[in-house]
Parts: sequence; structure tokens; C-alpha cells
Amino acid sequence: MLKRQVVLECIAALLILLFLYASVSKFLDFKRFIDEMNNQPLPNSWTPFLVWGIPFLEIAISAALIFEYTRLLAFYASLVLMTLFTIYAIMILAHFFPYVPCSCGGVIRKLTWPQHLALNLFYVALSVLGLVLQRRKSFKPIFINKHSFV
Repeated sequence: MLKRQVVLECIAALLILLFLYASVSKFLDFKRFIDEMNNQPLPNSWTPFLVWGIPFLEIAISAALIFEYTRLLAFYASLVLMTLFTIYAIMILAHFFPYVPCSCGGVIRKLTWPQHLALNLFYVALSVLGLVLQRRKSFKPIFINKHSFV
């Protein structure tokens, strides 16, 4: 039981570090982030929504990972977001788009797209593991007596 809690806390901490680092680096160099979003093979009309929505979503997921009662939802949100980022990286590597866009901000910008994919897959796996462990923890039956569950 204690071991599972320690693993959950470590997974949450790694996800929080990733999402907070990513969001803060976007806000610290916001002009560059806007330019990078405009360079993505997505309609530029999406840029205002993406440049505000992605970092705030990353911050919201980080905050939700801190609290026990929102952690399960946060693991689901983390899994969805990291899966979307991973699918995007796969599409880039599969030459789905007419050009290869620039990468994320901060230190992550230094990664190649295959390295970026590996990092994303690692965080998808962490999200899945956190989700499984949190679900097992959250949905444990409470025994009233030996023969009945509540």
C-alpha cells in the first residue's frame, strides 16, 4: 500500500514537472511560442486558442495532480494530452505534413523528433501506470463485515 502511494507520488511529480516546465517555458518566451505555433501545419486561425489553451491546460493538469481527489481525472487528462502530442510526433515522423515544424520550447526544443517521440511515449506510459494505480486505490471496496461490501 505505501509502496503504491510512493510510486503514485513519483509519477505525479514527474508529470507535474513536465507540464509546469513546458507551460512556464512557453509563457517566458511567449512571442517565440506564438511564432512556433504559426509554423505548425495547423490553421493559423487556431493559434490564439492553442497558445493560451495548451499552457493553461498543462497548468490545470499539474494542479489537479497535486490533490488526491482530482488525481484520477488528472491522470486521464494527462493521458489524453500526451497521446495527442505523441500522435502528432508520429505524424511528423511519418511525413504526414508537407514540412517538419519546429519543436517545443525550452530544453525540449533540443530534442530530435525521434527523441521527442520517445519522451512522449515514456510520459504516456507513466500516465497509464498512474491511472491504473490510482484507479485501484480509488475503487477499493470498503468492508462492513466479512460477507458484504459497500
